[in-house]
Amino acid sequence: MGRRQRLISTSILRAIFHTSSKADVDKPPTLFARILAFFSVFSIALSRYRQELFKKLRNETWQIDEDDYTESFRSPSRGKRTDLVAVGDLGYSGSTFFTTPNSKYLLKSLPRKFEQSFFRQRLLDHYVEHMELNPTSLLVRITDLLYSPVPTLGAFIGTAPSHHIVMENVMYGKSSCTKASQKKWETYDLKPNDYFYPERDIAGGRLAPESVKERLIDEFPDKVRVTVDEKEELIDQLLRDTKILQDSNAVDYSLFLVRYPASLSSGQGNKIPLPPGRQSGWRHGLVSRDKKWIYRAVLLDFFWAKDSLQATALTGLVNSWNFLTWGKENGPMSITTSADEYRSRFLKMVDTIVEVQDSAGQPAGEVRSPPPEASSDAS
Repeated sequence: MGRRQRLISTSILRAIFHTSSKADVDKPPTLFARILAFFSVFSIALSRYRQELFKKLRNETWQIDEDDYTESFRSPSRGKRTDLVAVGDLGYSGSTFFTTPNSKYLLKSLPRKFEQSFFRQRLLDHYVEHMELNPTSLLVRITDLLYSPVPTLGAFIGTAPSHHIVMENVMYGKSSCTKASQKKWETYDLKPNDYFYPERDIAGGRLAPESVKERLIDEFPDKVRVTVDEKEELIDQLLRDTKILQDSNAVDYSLFLVRYPASLSSGQGNKIPLPPGRQSGWRHGLVSRDKKWIYRAVLLDFFWAKDSLQATALTGLVNSWNFLTWGKENGPMSITTSADEYRSRFLKMVDTIVEVQDSAGQPAGEVRSPPPEASSDAS
């Protein structure tokens, strides 16, 4: 871990292990504290945003033991320095990622201001209400939101993120496997691939290098083979989950699909540990019909609002490109389409990749096509 990552890790851990009282929350920082904090470049002071709300989600809604949650951030070796584990840049947005030492939780920075404000101001209350009513929701479980309560130079110049989310790690259990077995785990960040992606589509895809285009969008080269009931459970839950995203005008979210060989969980001593908290089939693992794979799935990256300034600007750019290419229609992008259109295409994508059998044991078609007008009423 480099010096920058170590300092960011230290800032995060200080916030996790410091429980603010209500008096601390209500008391504004002094002028001197603000000035001192502003000149922080890497090690910026972070606080837990609405910590009682997230604690209630963890303990009551998701049934995560609080002591176990806190201990996840400590080193398992006594006397050893506690640090988060840096896992590099896993996304296209420039976010930094860490895992807790026991790999139960993943930490992701939110470097873009419009993502931070959208989640805090528009989505969070709806997210909490939805989770309380749907504790097995497949929206990724966000267990903490850390933020810088005052402006800092580090956040302004981009050397240290001012916001981090702590969320469940659906890959939990991979690190307990041998190195050879870890290579058998597969992950797919799935979005509808029929949108316009300028980095991929303009000028034969020469707008960006291959290393960038490879992270734009994943394609699942197989089918998810489950029972009719398991597919119905997935579609029904995603209908409910995407409804609150549509209502909040969110687009560009993805289905994060994990699969690993079922043989890794069979036999003596090969038990893959389950992610913590209240169990649900698709989150903790479903065995494929042919007994070859175990699938896990959650819904990720729901921080982009269709009506954000960035989305509006990009819509204008796409329209300008179409005009300059004499009316060739290359839009919309996944981040500029309407929320209801994105939801419809997203659900159809999921319906397409999940395969069930008919009564004769042959692969069947769609279990149910979720038209926008029908799915918009699901709650």
